[in-house]
Amino acid sequence: MLKKFLLLVIIASGCLHLAWVCQAQSSNNQNIIPVKNGNGWKLVWADEFNYTGFPDTTKWSYDTKGNPSGWGNNEKQYYTSFEKKNAWVENGQLTITARIDSMEGKAYTSARLRTVGKGDWLYGRFEIKAKNPTGRGTWPAIWMLPSKSEYGRWPTSGEIDIMENVGFDPDSIVGTAHTKKYNHTIGTQKGARIYCPNNYTAFHVYTLEWEPKEYRLYLDDILYFTFKNENTGFDVWPFDKPFHLILNLAIGGNWGGTKGIDNSIFPQKFEIDYVRVYQY
Repeated sequence: MLKKFLLLVIIASGCLHLAWVCQAQSSNNQNIIPVKNGNGWKLVWADEFNYTGFPDTTKWSYDTKGNPSGWGNNEKQYYTSFEKKNAWVENGQLTITARIDSMEGKAYTSARLRTVGKGDWLYGRFEIKAKNPTGRGTWPAIWMLPSKSEYGRWPTSGEIDIMENVGFDPDSIVGTAHTKKYNHTIGTQKGARIYCPNNYTAFHVYTLEWEPKEYRLYLDDILYFTFKNENTGFDVWPFDKPFHLILNLAIGGNWGGTKGIDNSIFPQKFEIDYVRVYQY
């Protein structure tokens, strides 16, 4: 597969980053530029996690439906509901914890939270400040799915991956688009990665700016991926319907478990400082 590489040295958030942007095939060249200054964006939804207890049920729901099937990715964790050991808010942050803890035939427990029915948006700026876990077998993600699959089953109705990281490749942050025309099952996936060697020791801000003509992904205000609306219909751009946010920490699976799972690393924590949603 033909790939284009861009290697730049960037000073951001008080640390040195090597931004390594890789995009496959005929993807547009990416320029690393500062994020827009925010003029015109209005805060419409947020969770600052300035409370103690389970995640706010007016904003978050536990997603457990895919436990029996491994979530379509052969994942090894069981996502729980209202278990302090797996999802808890304290000291100004949400912590999702994966543990070795047998449940319903699974060897690990963790949590998957979503805003569907409580936070559904068409377009906007989505900022999530988080610190990743690390270790072989971990697979944290910040992403979005359609609140109603009006164009059909995955990937036809789309998926926006704002941030993914896998423990066997710990220094890379990955952002990806999934549509009927562009997805990994047919070898046409579009996405990019940026090198961030301290994503599991420090908090970073992961941002999606989603507009009718394109969406853009940023790490600490550094633009590293743009996905364009080609104006050819929903096979490329299903992103004209409301989507909701998902936060989860998976263990193993088709990607996260490619090089196995190191049981000596547990428990592992995915820490979220805030989630903020803006719209024009």
